[in-house]
Amino acid sequence: MRNTNTTDRTLRGITINLRADTATRTLIDRAAEQVGKNRSEFMLEAARREATSILLDQRLFLLDEKAYAKFTAALDQPPAENRRLRRLLSTKAVWDK
Repeated sequence: MRNTNTTDRTLRGITINLRADTATRTLIDRAAEQVGKNRSEFMLEAARREATSILLDQRLFLLDEKAYAKFTAALDQPPAENRRLRRLLSTKAVWDK
């Protein structure tokens, strides 16, 4: 009898369910076959690559030395006076009134 305890299932991974129309599934299957992967491998790799790209876009950007110097100089400057922002931040929130 096969062991199906939680630890065994965790080692295999978790299930992610998706719904797709026939044309999309066919497209994915054709592309997966082209690179020698099954549908799950192909979809997980594509999703992982896209997720990583999106998250890195939020944290990493490349600058040459001149642009980097300009960027760090701007960060080192005190913020410009912004009367509208100051008024907004000093106004009591509607739910606090």
